[in-house]
Amino acid sequence: MIYPLTYTEGVERMNQLGRARVPFLFVWDYVLRAPVVLPLEMIDASELCYQFNNRTNATAVQTFAEILPIFKKKPLTLEAYRQKFEKVVAHIKRGDSFLANLSVCTPITTNLDLKDIFLTSQAKYKLWWRNHFVCFSPEVFVQVRGNRIASFPMKGTIDAAVPDAAARILADVKEAAEHATIVDLIRNDLSMVATKVWVERYRYLDRLPTNQKTLLQVSSEVAGLLPDTWRDYLGDWFVKLLPAGSICGAPKPRTLEIIQEAEGYERGYYTGVAGIFDGENLDSGVLIRFVEQVDNQLFFKSGGGITARSEATAEYQEVIDKIYLPICNSSSMVIR
Repeated sequence: MIYPLTYTEGVERMNQLGRARVPFLFVWDYVLRAPVVLPLEMIDASELCYQFNNRTNATAVQTFAEILPIFKKKPLTLEAYRQKFEKVVAHIKRGDSFLANLSVCTPITTNLDLKDIFLTSQAKYKLWWRNHFVCFSPEVFVQVRGNRIASFPMKGTIDAAVPDAAARILADVKEAAEHATIVDLIRNDLSMVATKVWVERYRYLDRLPTNQKTLLQVSSEVAGLLPDTWRDYLGDWFVKLLPAGSICGAPKPRTLEIIQEAEGYERGYYTGVAGIFDGENLDSGVLIRFVEQVDNQLFFKSGGGITARSEATAEYQEVIDKIYLPICNSSSMVIR
């Protein structure tokens, strides 16, 4: 059984394990109230499985040889989304926020369970917690190699099948402004824990295959240098970066309040952060592309950034496009 810690316990556990150079997994929820911090050797794979880049505790491989996967989604209406959207925009126009990430919770139906989705999906960061949730995230939060820390904020998504999709997303004024805001926020966040912070790469494209379509996602790389003692105070400095700027907005404190008012539901571990410290280096991802189980119902949580230039219909479509399963043999999936 996995028992979440308190905020203070989570920070101190990360400090202790980092100081002892003990490899461990950490999972922080969006509001930092229920962190999980476990030495890798103590993780029960029947309760929790992870796959972060090339590191995993999963041994089974699932195929679709005997089952045709079905995936149905029942998104809220455009009118219902517009009500939430207009609340956010009103705050932005008053100057309360420059950028706010608005998310929604969508009921889905599939003949796959959470573990099936974990085993069959393809993503940089995958996490399954029995009877709780599965996440298949493409977004790096921070990586630390030696003393170099880097963050990879993702902002801007487009259907790769759209004519001139790459040129269109990179030339979009609204998307460019949104991305610039997040990169600036991440630079400021890293400056709290690192020195010599710089932008290594700005607005490059990743391709994300899904069971519905291929998406193009715009990312940047922001880097800095940590002190030699970063492993001894891992929890102390790490939580200063939370929650991830890319999934809340700027300025952070006021935008968090706006999000809570507009969304009307609890994000839980969705848009939290999970990662592994291997005894020397650290790798972590943002918990987006997220399916949660409540009783016998599955919910897909997805969102997108809102700015003063945003248009409700386009933002609504982006939220719907992000409700997908990144499954390799998607051509044989039934989508309804």
